[in-house]
Amino acid sequence: MSEPHSHSHLWPGVPLALGSAALFGATPPLSKLLLNGVNPFMLAGVLYLGAGLGLALYRLLRGRQAAAGEAQLTAGDIPWLALAIGMGGVIAPVLLLFGLTLNTASSSALLLNLEGLATMAIAWLVYRENVDRRLLFGAFAILAGAILLSWQGEGVAFNRGALMVAGACLAWGIDNNFTRRISATDPVVIAMLKGLVAGVVNVGLALAGGALFPPASVIAATAAVGFFGIGVSLVMFIVALRHLGTARTGAYYSLAPFIGALLAIAILGDAVTLKLAAAGVLMGVGLWLHLSERHEHEHDHEELEHEHSHVHDEHHQHHHDGPVSEPHSHWHRHAPMRHRHPHYPDLHHRHGHG
Repeated sequence: MSEPHSHSHLWPGVPLALGSAALFGATPPLSKLLLNGVNPFMLAGVLYLGAGLGLALYRLLRGRQAAAGEAQLTAGDIPWLALAIGMGGVIAPVLLLFGLTLNTASSSALLLNLEGLATMAIAWLVYRENVDRRLLFGAFAILAGAILLSWQGEGVAFNRGALMVAGACLAWGIDNNFTRRISATDPVVIAMLKGLVAGVVNVGLALAGGALFPPASVIAATAAVGFFGIGVSLVMFIVALRHLGTARTGAYYSLAPFIGALLAIAILGDAVTLKLAAAGVLMGVGLWLHLSERHEHEHDHEELEHEHSHVHDEHHQHHHDGPVSEPHSHWHRHAPMRHRHPHYPDLHHRHGHG
């Protein structure tokens, strides 16, 4: 058995969440270069299909090696996966489609920030992830920066379209929290299935609206952007859920619009504006509040048996018959334990707080 691993509680969850936000944030400016009259839902469909098919190819090439390092989906996981895909890959895109036809673009852009708020609110109120004032202020500073970036000088129009856009954000928030329930299983398989379903739904909606497929060169380029900006980003997001919980991962993910704005300046030559600078300050403050969090107290671990990818750290002290590589996945038992250290609401720290 290997020695226990000692590392910062920030690693690897925070870098994964920020990396996920960076890849997703890069997708809009890159997509804008590809758009050129392509139907937006066709573009979204090809992006998601690129993610799903790219991850399917990756999974096929890695084969048994990939399966050995991650827990695989079981029959008990399928309902949660189906609900997550249904909410995020079917219901949300349909609501957004009809909402956009009944609402202004500026109002919709502001309302889309509700996804981050819905994700965090469900995690805190329904799943009881711990939160204090520092985290709350940090999350709202990041969201305020995202809202400021989206603001185009007009308010939110309260109509049926706005309700549908808000409903789409709620569906994505539910999707993120349902995905947390299965985040211990293979993230590539989860992201692959989400990409394939969302891709088929969006392409179907585009074709139903009379859209045509773009040229093959545009499809190939868009699929490549989708593989990294949606597929790899989603895999990193799911693994971050394991280590940070949903609320914190959702807060870091809300940085994506700012990252996208910075890339738009570099790639598309967009102007640096006072609004961008102010949003950057707000998001920077929120990021600092989250990074400087130190949640530490004496806590109990009840006896637990489960399967997930792990190394032999302080929470995984068990024997193997022969040498093993790390990380690896197998069914294992956690003995009861009481100790104190900095932690997030990860797979092993989803306990209540008084």
